Amino acid sequence: MKRPNLVYVFPDQLRQQSLGFMHADPVITPNLDAFSQESLVLDNALSNFPICSPYRGMLFTGKYPYSTGVIANCNSNRNVYGVYLKKSERCFSDVLSEQGFETGYIGKWHLDPVEPSQASLTEGFREDGVLWDSYTLPERRHNFRFWHAYGASDNHLDPHYWENNAGIEDKQKPGEWSVKHETDVAVQYIRNADGKYRDDDKPFALFVAYNPPHPPFDQVPDNYVAMYEGKSAEDLLVRPNVTDQTPEALSRIGSHPHDGLKYGKEHVKNYFAAITGVDDQFRRILEAIEQKGIKDETIVVFTSDHGDMMGSHNLAGKPHWYAECFKVPFVIRYPGKIKPSRADFIFNVPDIMPTLLGMMGLADHIPNDCEGDNKTGYFYGVEYGETIGLFINPFTNMRGLKTRQYTFLVSKNYAEQESYLLYDDLSDEYQLNNIANEQENMHIVQALRDQLDVALAATRDIWND
Repeated sequence: MKRPNLVYVFPDQLRQQSLGFMHADPVITPNLDAFSQESLVLDNALSNFPICSPYRGMLFTGKYPYSTGVIANCNSNRNVYGVYLKKSERCFSDVLSEQGFETGYIGKWHLDPVEPSQASLTEGFREDGVLWDSYTLPERRHNFRFWHAYGASDNHLDPHYWENNAGIEDKQKPGEWSVKHETDVAVQYIRNADGKYRDDDKPFALFVAYNPPHPPFDQVPDNYVAMYEGKSAEDLLVRPNVTDQTPEALSRIGSHPHDGLKYGKEHVKNYFAAITGVDDQFRRILEAIEQKGIKDETIVVFTSDHGDMMGSHNLAGKPHWYAECFKVPFVIRYPGKIKPSRADFIFNVPDIMPTLLGMMGLADHIPNDCEGDNKTGYFYGVEYGETIGLFINPFTNMRGLKTRQYTFLVSKNYAEQESYLLYDDLSDEYQLNNIANEQENMHIVQALRDQLDVALAATRDIWND
């Protein structure tokens, strides 16, 4: 039996609520809306540590950040701490390549050590002089046979790429919006005219890592912004938790003051416009699959690495524990295998690799050190037990758990004193009321605190040491 292909599309910083079919934000996404009708939509797909590099590390290894060392975003200041994907890791792409799949990666990688010596030939300096971009040596690509990627550079309208065997001095500059260009390459890879990109007799796995809607938000084509003409920030920021007041709970755990409402008002129109552009380009990938005649034998996933607060709880950006950051879209189509529907089981980032390997007939090849769970049965509707999700944020010294009903967070101060947050996500969708200190919920807090210890011990987290 021929194994299925995989097309895995994951924009950066696209929150779950900002897709039209979620009926939350007023975002224009007609193609993803239609795709969702053919797919399984997960309501509780989580970004366990909602920033870029840790997500990618979890995605490709099936392990949590303290097991890989990718405990922050990769940049030149963090090389000395080993904050990058190690060559020794056996990754998703390594397994696929070993089992006869053609493998391709397009877009933002953001998993390598960033060498200051490369600065004149890469891009990606920030205001503080830290270098973020990197050239990925072929031996560090974990068996991705086709490569059209870069490290981390936020020049959406003037991107650059290294393809296959190109040296660091030979980067391409296509001079157009990165999402459009990367889609062009993805479409060519799928169509594979004259066998240029891969062996058509083998199954393939293609990962497409768009950077938008990640900042800078103003780098989006005008035609997508025009689709929101006449809409004010108030028309777009419709979530009831968008406010200019920072929640009391944040001050109790020592969080710094924020001005997220200003951030949201300034950027929401361009943020939504970039998502509409991603939706438009994703349509082209679906069309290429259809035209190639491989729809029924191709698993297609649309997801994201993390979300963005965009003014909710007066917060901006990431890596926060609220649903706007912590929850991501996960929409998967596998005709004849996965029934189009909605599901609310918890799906963690380290679960992705073992689950997709299971769907692709490779369950026996899941690496032994994988910490995620193979949840293929959940997707096929034959298994539906209770599941939990883990939240990690070393920057604020926080850890937490997500169940179907609750989001639970623990914060420690420098004296190791703990503070708790507990939200009932079923009755308090916008997480406005911290119920951790109510007497009738003390048993819930204790039970979740005990579960958290077990989960952290299983993922080599040093938080309880």
